[in-house]
Amino acid sequence: MKTHNYEHLGQTFVKYVSSNVLGMIGLSCYILADTFFVANGLGAKGLAALNIALPIFSLIYGIGLMIGMGSATKYTILSAVNQKEKANHYFTQALFTSLFFSILFVLAGNLCTEEISILLGSDQSTLDYTTMYLRTVMSFAPMFCMNHFMLCFVRNDGNPKLAMYATLAGSFTNIIFDYIFIFPMNLGMLGAALATGMSPVVGLLIMSRHVVKGYNQFHLRRIKFDWNVFGDTIKLGFSSFINEISAGVVIFSFNVIILKLSGNIGVAAYGVVANIALVVTSLFTGIGQGIQPLISYYHGKNDKHNVKKTYYYALFTALCLGVLSYVLIYVFREPLVAAFNKENSRQLAKIAKAGIVLYFIGFIPSGFNVVSSFYMTSSEQASKGLVISVLRGLVFIVMFAVGLSKLFGMTGVWLAFPSAEILTAVAAGCFLYKQTGG
Repeated sequence: MKTHNYEHLGQTFVKYVSSNVLGMIGLSCYILADTFFVANGLGAKGLAALNIALPIFSLIYGIGLMIGMGSATKYTILSAVNQKEKANHYFTQALFTSLFFSILFVLAGNLCTEEISILLGSDQSTLDYTTMYLRTVMSFAPMFCMNHFMLCFVRNDGNPKLAMYATLAGSFTNIIFDYIFIFPMNLGMLGAALATGMSPVVGLLIMSRHVVKGYNQFHLRRIKFDWNVFGDTIKLGFSSFINEISAGVVIFSFNVIILKLSGNIGVAAYGVVANIALVVTSLFTGIGQGIQPLISYYHGKNDKHNVKKTYYYALFTALCLGVLSYVLIYVFREPLVAAFNKENSRQLAKIAKAGIVLYFIGFIPSGFNVVSSFYMTSSEQASKGLVISVLRGLVFIVMFAVGLSKLFGMTGVWLAFPSAEILTAVAAGCFLYKQTGG
């Protein structure tokens, strides 16, 4: 990673954060494209099946991101103090670790897909669609994991624009082939899954330029597996894993609750809300991933001033985007819901519009939580970053979803997300208050 002077911190911040935000929007858009084309090609039943399958997609993405972010963070810190060989050890071991986990997904996807679909909540009306989608997507797991892994390293190696181009190109590939496979070729759910699987392949091909042209500072080395390296990688990447897998946990938990309250129509309505929410979440994740190389680099140099400046810039950006996102989605909620409601179901539209108004309030404090988690992990405060991620993604959200749904039905389900984010923000604020000495 190239050296960045304080005088150019603002410019460097804009370069890294803008590239990552655009890339993450592109990444979320291909999930949104699946939702749009499946909703219009297969109706509410297909939309419900897709939403049921999404937790597995989050799990695959989370594994790749955990290994990539954890090892890339350590790689950047070591590179900042010229420990190149040790940095390359982290890269090499993490690459093969990522491949190992991805092969497990391929095996599971081809040996027990139907059992996984049922476990996720599929009933007889959605089982075939869910199974078809999962079997295909899980077969592409090595591509997904390696794509996310390489995105982290190319970004940390001083080339955030190439990482952005790779992500956007993959997303556009998915959108184009979603249309071709689902409509002209009439492949239905299989087409949606195939289009999704093609996206990381394109991304990897574009990122290969970083290596082919010799721009890479990371290199494969002949190494022995080191459990300490593995532990550091998981420790530093685990909060990123929780941030991502929490989306899957939330979707799974909400699906189970909503199935009992409103049936498959309710799940389809939640699918609309959840997929729009993924786009907003990608803004905050993009900010977090953008500041990670900078904070890790300055932390490695023991430059506390630039670490804090970078963090404050990120918080301000996240707050502005959170407020702006809520205003825009609130104003345009009717056309947004209509775009995913081909059958013009009044019940689906009513549930989804009510959900958008309440659910998206949570994105105002959410940016603070996500950015704070990335900040702590990037500066080797992994335990604090992990606590924030676990509280917002697993503990509070599930607790509020179960409790509030019993008290207020669907209204309680929608209020669970903002309630969890507000409580997490209080916890994160306490961590930061203690860190600065009160």
